[in-house]
Amino acid sequence: MSRIQLDRADSIATLWLDRADKRNALDNEQFVAIAEAGEALKSAAGVRAVVVSGEGASFCAGLDFSIFGQFAADAGATAGPRIGALTESGITHLAQQVCWVWQEIEVPVIAAVHGHALGGGLQIALGADIRIAHPDAKWSVREVHWGLVPDMTGTFVLSRLVRPDVARELTFTARIVDGREAHTLGLVTRLSDAPREDALALAAEIAGRSPGAVRGAKQLFNRLFVDGAAGQFAEERTVIGAQIGSPNQVEAVMANLENRPPVFAD
Repeated sequence: MSRIQLDRADSIATLWLDRADKRNALDNEQFVAIAEAGEALKSAAGVRAVVVSGEGASFCAGLDFSIFGQFAADAGATAGPRIGALTESGITHLAQQVCWVWQEIEVPVIAAVHGHALGGGLQIALGADIRIAHPDAKWSVREVHWGLVPDMTGTFVLSRLVRPDVARELTFTARIVDGREAHTLGLVTRLSDAPREDALALAAEIAGRSPGAVRGAKQLFNRLFVDGAAGQFAEERTVIGAQIGSPNQVEAVMANLENRPPVFAD
């Protein structure tokens, strides 16, 4: 598979985002590769835990700039741009599925985060069951910075992990927080100076438990966690569709690229 590494050691599967030269930024190929790997893991016999991380300096720095042109070209389509095409379930589009697929895998998924987890990268990490992060990792609900909204399941998952006012403040400001603050706020499960190694150790510990009990426990937690997900994901697609390619969204992108204050119209 391109853009990722999918490996297996006994009962533990590892998925590494593998676009290190771009800090694992998400382009269309990356979206497709992650979603396909997630689908493969759903039916992988003998897997008892999954670890997701990124090669190079960062977990995932968010969207690749090339995506913005694709967004603009396809703005106005009911199902969104190509990365927004609905999946077979009809619940998610492709961009949402790369985050939500971790909840559809029956075994625990652990995200090991270092460097950057921005925008789409943050949402991929939040989709996991557990997040182990370096104290200096940079986290941000970054979409508003680019005139967008978190539409990769972010509004739904944030509302499950942090207080509503915290979710709104992080989203409205698009500010960057380090791993320590992310842990205090509830985005991060555990801090570690070696997140990948500790994630693999935790995966091994989980894999040593009764597989039926672990899968059953995740199923029970998910009955509560996923309630209302489909409706919220549909709303995310509607709201992002109204922003993509709008004058203010284009102005947000251009102002950032030109390093100047934006001039928005009310």
